[in-house]
Amino acid sequence: MISTQRWPEQSCVLLQLLLWVSFAQTQEPICRQLDTEIPQLSKDGDILLGGSFYFHSSWKSRENNFTQKPLPLECISLNFREFQFAQAMLFAIEEINNSTDLLPGISLGYKIYDTCGSVSRSIKVALALNNGNENMSFTSEGECPRPVQVPAIMGETSSSPSTAVATVFGAFHIPMISHFATCACLSDKTKYPSFLRTVPSDYYQSRALAHLVKHFGWTWVGAVRTNDDYGNNGMATFTEIAEQLGICLEYSISFFRTDPTEKIKKITKTIKDSTAKVVVAFLSHRDMEVLIHELSNQNLTGYQWVGSESWIFDSQIAAMDKTHILDGAIGLSIPKAHVSGLREFMLDVKPLILSNNKLFREFWETLFRCKFKQAKESETLKKCTGYEDLRGVENSFTDMSLMPIFNNVYKGVYAVAHALHNIFGCSKTCNNSAQLDPYMILKHIQKINFKTKEGDEVYFNEDGDPPAKYEIINWQPKENGMVDFVTVGLYDASFPAAKQLNLQNKSIIWTHRSTEVPVSVCSVKCPPGTRKVLQKGKPVCCYDCIRCAKGEMSNITDAVSCVKCPPESWSNVRGDACVQKEAEFLSFEEIMGILLTSAALLGTCLTAAVALIFFRHRKTPLVRANNSELSFLLLFSLTLCFLCSLTFIGQPSEWSCMLRHTAFGITFVLCISCVLGKTMVVLMAFKATLPGKNIMKWFGPTQQRLSVLGFTLVQVIICILWLTISPPFPTKNFKEFKDKIILECSLGSAVGFWSVLGYIGLLALLCFMLAFLARKLPDNFNEAKFITFSMLIFCVVWIAFIPAYVSSPGKFSVAVEIFAILASSFGMLFCIFIPKCYIMLIKPEKNTKRNMMGKGAP
Repeated sequence: MISTQRWPEQSCVLLQLLLWVSFAQTQEPICRQLDTEIPQLSKDGDILLGGSFYFHSSWKSRENNFTQKPLPLECISLNFREFQFAQAMLFAIEEINNSTDLLPGISLGYKIYDTCGSVSRSIKVALALNNGNENMSFTSEGECPRPVQVPAIMGETSSSPSTAVATVFGAFHIPMISHFATCACLSDKTKYPSFLRTVPSDYYQSRALAHLVKHFGWTWVGAVRTNDDYGNNGMATFTEIAEQLGICLEYSISFFRTDPTEKIKKITKTIKDSTAKVVVAFLSHRDMEVLIHELSNQNLTGYQWVGSESWIFDSQIAAMDKTHILDGAIGLSIPKAHVSGLREFMLDVKPLILSNNKLFREFWETLFRCKFKQAKESETLKKCTGYEDLRGVENSFTDMSLMPIFNNVYKGVYAVAHALHNIFGCSKTCNNSAQLDPYMILKHIQKINFKTKEGDEVYFNEDGDPPAKYEIINWQPKENGMVDFVTVGLYDASFPAAKQLNLQNKSIIWTHRSTEVPVSVCSVKCPPGTRKVLQKGKPVCCYDCIRCAKGEMSNITDAVSCVKCPPESWSNVRGDACVQKEAEFLSFEEIMGILLTSAALLGTCLTAAVALIFFRHRKTPLVRANNSELSFLLLFSLTLCFLCSLTFIGQPSEWSCMLRHTAFGITFVLCISCVLGKTMVVLMAFKATLPGKNIMKWFGPTQQRLSVLGFTLVQVIICILWLTISPPFPTKNFKEFKDKIILECSLGSAVGFWSVLGYIGLLALLCFMLAFLARKLPDNFNEAKFITFSMLIFCVVWIAFIPAYVSSPGKFSVAVEIFAILASSFGMLFCIFIPKCYIMLIKPEKNTKRNMMGKGAP
């Protein structure tokens, strides 16, 4: 919990120690203290318990000139809270003394000291409780023995003095039980072996606060802490856990209540200039009082405050917040408690007043603004009687909101009593002859496990800490300007990690009385479809949201990286999911497929029409002169060429991939073989007309059939080898387009494919050369001219096909191949057969044998 004033008086302590040493060297061998500490409250008993509280929260500053013994601290500023804690201790002792079940026949007394909030004075009190104030003689050979004065000490309230005092007591194994020192450092049993406490360690509180901040999505917060063991250790743990949870601190600043006003103003300026709208305040209640005063002066509202247990349920802080800066604050508090009879006992201080107890008389004078001594006529203060009524007074002493801490004091006293009860083996009576040893008492306290009259279970773990349970408190303003501390959740560290924090979000009121959870982030959350990119030089909570690249996706908020889609998938437009890629192939339904299909069917129909014309005119000289058998075979092969182009359209399958290339290769070779045969017929016919030549007998119909069959058989063999060794197969091309799958036919063997094309090209080139040679033969209707043109078109188309095919992506490469097939087929159909059809249909007078022989009418 809270820590007290830092230690400007250490130089005074050092001087005292030096004087002590010099005095001891010059005096007789007697153990003595230079300054004896007198308890402010004491009562005799069979066993005395020690108490260390700071009834005054400060002291007057003095300049030490180091030429004389420093004067004792003059304590100022009464702290009514500590009076309450002391009263809780007295109540527990009185209750135990009146009990017949616990320590029967043994009375407990007490010695309670005022430390004035000074660490050095706390150490002096610890030594007094350890040794007492009596002087003791000793010889040079012997030791300076002194029995332990108290078996256990209740206190301190704060962490910093607790660390100092626990160091002293730890060496003697004297149990020290604190009711409000929460620093996690005190759980280190190697440094503080005899320290125990009835309040949970900040080890759990810091983690609970970090998880609370994370629960509401606040990833960009500011932090203010007390500059002492409580604040520094607590905030260090909070920062560590916050970083693990992805929470960033825009600033983390510390101060102490005695710091100059300029520093406090600098703190408020830092808060005002920040972009974080949530402030985590790990402050003692006295430091929070200083800060809230300056915040009120600046009217710094609109921030969501998250508080530690030191101030979040402090009604005095709420009363100071006149400008409602802390409205809607949320934080952890010790669970509410009730100790029956404690409130009545606490307010009944008249016996102490009437017993002339100096401390309580000062307390009474401050409380009622009166004086017990006769006031002078010039003084305005009235005279105290000791019978003033506390019921009409409202201040921090009559305020019972700190009952959970009173309960901690109460449980600490009972823990010692139960340990003594066990040591003495009490039943109806106690064996009080047992020798008390601090180490024995410590071990028994560490093992106790009992329930108070209110049903609270009391025990300590191996670190001397109680179970960590907190209530989550929300400051909810009322219509009359007061504040209600409403419990909106619980935190129990004994539960599994996922169930430790339990909140009822609907009942929370936030800053400005809003019911909407405030937003405090450095960067808004990156939606699905984007990823975080850290901003240079800023914490990890500050980032930009970058859209995932094409083909990548993120389906979570604040994704650190995008996930690459599987090969067959592609990111959607939003980039938050992978969808199946569109499968692309040349289909019959699309415009390009329809046009190519129409062209193929048109070519088939035209070829059939030409074949019909040729069939009807099969006995005419024109048809018979041009080898009608080869003409019909050529028309049949052209029909197959047009039809084979259809196998390239549609989704590729195993059979279509093998059929399309082999059918194309064989039908084109058959077609060119027929053209080659016709060309050779023209050449042979001319050669046969020369005297002494009888070549036609070597190239008659049989030889023509065999040549066509032979040329075609070679292509068939090439295709069989191709299909046997490495046939074409359907494949999915992911490389051509990132967002599409190209369904295409893989060639299998590129050698097979280019062998088929190469053989077709070889025959076409041979045919072109022969036709070119026969183009000027003296024939009235020389078919070689038309064959030359058809082969020229064929060669040009297929030469242009090669680069176009290689460079065309996806289905366009298939379209290029179909276009080449159709273009070359149409070229042969038009160049070879259309002129003949023209003669037969338009110029029938030229379709005579005489005209064929070049002997037209004179």
